[in-house]
Amino acid sequence: MKKSDIISQKILPLSELARQSERWRFLNKTVAFTNGCFDILHQGHIFSLAQAALEADYLIVGLNDDSSVRRLKGAGRPINHVESRALVLASLFMVDAVVVFEEDTPLALIRALTPNVLIKGGDYTVDEIVGAGDVIASGGRVVINPILEGFSTSALIEKIHRL
Repeated sequence: MKKSDIISQKILPLSELARQSERWRFLNKTVAFTNGCFDILHQGHIFSLAQAALEADYLIVGLNDDSSVRRLKGAGRPINHVESRALVLASLFMVDAVVVFEEDTPLALIRALTPNVLIKGGDYTVDEIVGAGDVIASGGRVVINPILEGFSTSALIEKIHRL
C-alpha cells in the first residue's frame, strides 16, 4: 500500500467511523473530537489540531461540507472544496480520521461517535459548546484550547484581496 492511499483511507463516512470509534474504545483507547471548516489551513489550525491530539489516543476531525461553510461564513466561502479540505486534514499525522458533515453543528456526529474528549478552540465556555452536555453525560470531558492569536482564515482572505 502506498502512503498516499493511507491518507484517503482516513476520510470515513459516519457509519464506518462510528464502528471504528467503538473498536478504539474497546481497546481502551481514548477518542477526541474537534470540528471546523478548515478552509485555508494555516499555523493556527496546526497549533489547534496538535493541542487536540494531545488529549487522547485518537483524534477525529469533523469537517463542515461546502454548503454548511457557506451558511456559516458567507457566499464567498469556502475557498477550497470539501474534498480538498478533507484530504489536507487527513494528510496531517496528528489527525486519525476525518468525517464530513452537512449540518451547521456537529451535534449528530458527537452523539454518534460518543468521544471521550470534545475539544473546541477559542474563548467559549463549556455550556456554549455544542455537544458538551452529551459528552459529559457519557463520562467524557470537554477541553477548550486557546487560539493562536494572529491567525485566521478570514484575515488571510482579506490579505489576499488587498494584494
